[in-house]
Amino acid sequence: MLDQKIAQEVIDCALSTGGDFAEIFYEDRLNNGVMMRSGKVESINSGRLHGAGVRVYLGLRGVYVYTNDTTREGLLACARRAASALHADSRVTAQPLRATEYVNCHPIAILPSQVKTARKIEKMRAAQGVLSQYDEVVQGMIRYTDSEQRVWIANSDGLYTSDTRVYTRMSISAIASNGTENQTGFEGPGASMGFELFDERVDPARSAREAAQIAHTMLHAPLCPAGYMPVVIDNGFGGVLFHEACGHSLEATQVAYGISEFSGKLGQQIAAPCVTALDDGTMENEWGSLHVDDEGTPTTRLVLIENGILKNYMIDKLGGRRMNMAPTGSGRRESYAWAPTSRMRNTYIAAGTDDENEMIATMGDGLYARRMGGGSVNPTTGEFNFAVLEGYLVKDGKIAHPVRGASLIGRGSEVLMKIDRVGKNMTMGQGMCGSISG
Repeated sequence: MLDQKIAQEVIDCALSTGGDFAEIFYEDRLNNGVMMRSGKVESINSGRLHGAGVRVYLGLRGVYVYTNDTTREGLLACARRAASALHADSRVTAQPLRATEYVNCHPIAILPSQVKTARKIEKMRAAQGVLSQYDEVVQGMIRYTDSEQRVWIANSDGLYTSDTRVYTRMSISAIASNGTENQTGFEGPGASMGFELFDERVDPARSAREAAQIAHTMLHAPLCPAGYMPVVIDNGFGGVLFHEACGHSLEATQVAYGISEFSGKLGQQIAAPCVTALDDGTMENEWGSLHVDDEGTPTTRLVLIENGILKNYMIDKLGGRRMNMAPTGSGRRESYAWAPTSRMRNTYIAAGTDDENEMIATMGDGLYARRMGGGSVNPTTGEFNFAVLEGYLVKDGKIAHPVRGASLIGRGSEVLMKIDRVGKNMTMGQGMCGSISG
């Protein structure tokens, strides 16, 4: 752990040459993973990530130095190196550190480190047993991962806090083949939970069945025709659309520099009136939930868009300085080796008032995207693209047949204005983002 007295020394040292803000982020994380291919365990990996980073600001200038030598001497050496990069005639005195407590909103019942690997493999074999029942599924790839991350954060404003983050996930890929081509189905359920995930939320057999059925369906589907058409996205996957079409463009990473398509548009209409979108780090045990972000700021339920009107951006400390706005608990980092930046947490479009079946019945001809895949966006222009993992062609308001190879492309500012209906139900999905960490 990060001793409070040592943290105070490190911060004082980091400010010794004239910085106006200093921070230390200390991390100790255990990672575990098991990879199974077609019922055979191919690898079992365990690792520990341990280190700390010291950050110093002087106005809008900043420097970040990290180390895995977390002794007192190692941390002070890291602080001296950070301080040496910034110089000013005036000196700022750090506030005395005060420990900050919070209510545990994400309880963990069974730490993954207390569970034997054999039990984890049992869950994987339950999934593989289902995949083996499908003749066309020629290969199943199942990956189990868990991590236990403990962080301590202290800064010159007097903050001293810590957080424990536990994640458990199982990713299942089913590959179906007809001898000439392959199609893949995927399910990757997870949560900010311990091993109790498999008692409370996730049935490996059910997830495997879903992945296998997607692969089977897409193997026999014709190619999706190209063109402009209305699209209905299934409940639970609308967040993928928002993530790429709008989410990254609302992060201070882009907005603070004026290079986002939504820069300077607070209070303006950027989406259809039926769209309310949130970024919420407080949802109990959800994949993107935290007590505090990686800068020690408490996470929030942040309304980004309300009835089509842009209300907030996702802001980290440095972005807040550039924008003259307060941080929103959105500072994230890949590890202690990265300076934090603004990133999404649990991002979703709030439930609307429309019936999902009626939406399809009245859409005429179009595409029903039941499962979404990965995607990317240019936050400056808002141009995005992402794959449809499982899609169906709709003819005259009725689902006609599955189609494969569909991709949705467009510009975020245009697509958000064209959303005309939002379903009544909302469920959360889990995903990983490949955006830069800082």
